[in-house]
Amino acid sequence: MDAANIVDVVSEFVTLRKSGANYKGLCPFHNERTPSFYVSPARGICKCFSCGKGGNPVGFIMEHEQMTYPEALRWLAKKYNIEIKERELTNEEREAESKRESMFIVNEWAADYFEDILHNHVDGVAIGMQYFRKRGVRDDIIRKFRLGFDLPDGYALPREARKKGYQEEFLTETGICYRRENDNQLVDRFAGRVIFPWIGMSGKVVAFGGRKLDAATKGVQQKYVNSPDSEIYHKEQQLYGIYQAKKAIAKENLVYMVEGYTDVIAMHQCGLENVVANSGTALSVHQIRMLRRFTPNIVLLYDGDEAGIHAAMRGTDMLLQEGMNIKVLLLPDGDDPDSFSRKHTAQEFKQYIEEHQKDFIQFKSDLMLRGVSDPIKRSEAINSIVRSISVIPDQIVRATYITDCSHRLGINEATLISSMNKMIREGKSATRSLPKGDEHHYAQEQNTPAQHATPLATQRGSEGEAAIESMLIRTIIRHGGETLYDNVETDDGATISLTVAQYINFNLSTDGLSFSNPIYNKVLEEAARYTTDDNFDSATYFTRHPDVEISSLATDMLVDPVQLSKSLQMRKEENSLQNHIEHLILDFRLNYVDSHMKDVQRQIILNASDPERMVQLMQQYKDLQEVRNQLAKKLGSNILV
Repeated sequence: MDAANIVDVVSEFVTLRKSGANYKGLCPFHNERTPSFYVSPARGICKCFSCGKGGNPVGFIMEHEQMTYPEALRWLAKKYNIEIKERELTNEEREAESKRESMFIVNEWAADYFEDILHNHVDGVAIGMQYFRKRGVRDDIIRKFRLGFDLPDGYALPREARKKGYQEEFLTETGICYRRENDNQLVDRFAGRVIFPWIGMSGKVVAFGGRKLDAATKGVQQKYVNSPDSEIYHKEQQLYGIYQAKKAIAKENLVYMVEGYTDVIAMHQCGLENVVANSGTALSVHQIRMLRRFTPNIVLLYDGDEAGIHAAMRGTDMLLQEGMNIKVLLLPDGDDPDSFSRKHTAQEFKQYIEEHQKDFIQFKSDLMLRGVSDPIKRSEAINSIVRSISVIPDQIVRATYITDCSHRLGINEATLISSMNKMIREGKSATRSLPKGDEHHYAQEQNTPAQHATPLATQRGSEGEAAIESMLIRTIIRHGGETLYDNVETDDGATISLTVAQYINFNLSTDGLSFSNPIYNKVLEEAARYTTDDNFDSATYFTRHPDVEISSLATDMLVDPVQLSKSLQMRKEENSLQNHIEHLILDFRLNYVDSHMKDVQRQIILNASDPERMVQLMQQYKDLQEVRNQLAKKLGSNILV
């Protein structure tokens, strides 16, 4: 981190120009014509004021190259010729690592072997290349996806591998070859097929898919053969095309999910690069979470036949449960993404998607309720739709969908809410449970009258409170290590000094208060703990934090969207930081009390039929009102209720 110069790192990908004390250029994360991407050499951070992306050198590389934290560190170490000293592995770990590395090496050799045959062998050019030419695949796309061809002779590959010194053990462990039962001969699994390498997130070849050529598929059910599961490949954990698509997915903030290899390749050739395939298998949680790293937005893009509809329905609930925003598009009958993309430009394809994609409620409603008049079947279909809504983790999104569903289906919203809450309570919809104390904030769940059966949003995390919390955390990141009070006398006569972070932490923890954002609490706790260290600089510490979420937060808090000249900047008055912090803490407390008063008000409404409980709540409301008035007076406010 000390060696990594933010200007030097960003300049590898962005043309920068000096702008005062900073540098600026066109943002690499979204398309723009006017530069809004700023780099601060003094802070060691970068930030786009349009899309909001940026961070320290590690965060920038992670976002731009779609790498993990360790991968980004290794990238920087290689750039600055720094040797990374990893911990010493145990004998068992070393053996396992050696085996995995050997399997990757064998896969890489096999990918090169298949590519070489396709481009340079007479049969590869005449048969394999002819297949891709017939499908209209360009040379650059063939190279991009490392497509290949395997000779029909099932003994050619193992023979060549032995000649090159590769061990038979790893040819079978990777699944490239298998042993024939009758004579134990080593045979090439993909003989006579065109080859589609599976390239993992890091760029390593993890597996292969092989397709029989068109002339050989008549009467053959299994057109494709895939590598079996191995030490380095688990099909449910991989997505075809993810390596080629990851930058485009992050840039577009959207991913298209298709079914097969050729769909991915055809869409890339059409100009749509943010596309992956699960290749006919059911979506897994691992695959969804892999995509969630890049975007929460997904369009399921399948052909309109029965198989395509089934594929679209199959993964919907799991995607919703993982917090994905789903749209569904079924292409016209007779078309799949491959054939459709070959008939249209990227712009036409995008326009078609925009005009014809449906949210999952509309899709499921149209599919399950079209032409259904039987009350029982209609009820089952509606329950299925509500069950899908119930797995969504975000309560506001759930509430929005329930309202939308009520309007679409003509069902009373209170009825749908009641049904959904029952599903959640009984655990029929998903393994994901409600956060403790959430209770969905639905009055209907409390058996209140229908007129109150609408979602009631909690005030914790409201805009006003969020703004105050943000200002407090900004102060901690910028000034956390600065001494706020020096030689303060305590009740027992001792004297202490308090830094900004210590003072805020002490002040809030005294009354058991905390931020609504858990990341903010982590920042405050660490700042208070480390500010006693010599030479602690909170800004440097948090921008270099190994938790990317914290380092990104620090970047946001340290960058000012408007750079004022010195003549326009406000002069820093003595004690201004103290006054600022004390005022923010009072504001925080006032918002906190307001929030609890509103909660008590809701409880009063809900417990109108319980006189004893009503008396307790009224007294509680009165006590909170007195505290609120005292805080308002300290803040100089005249709001007294």
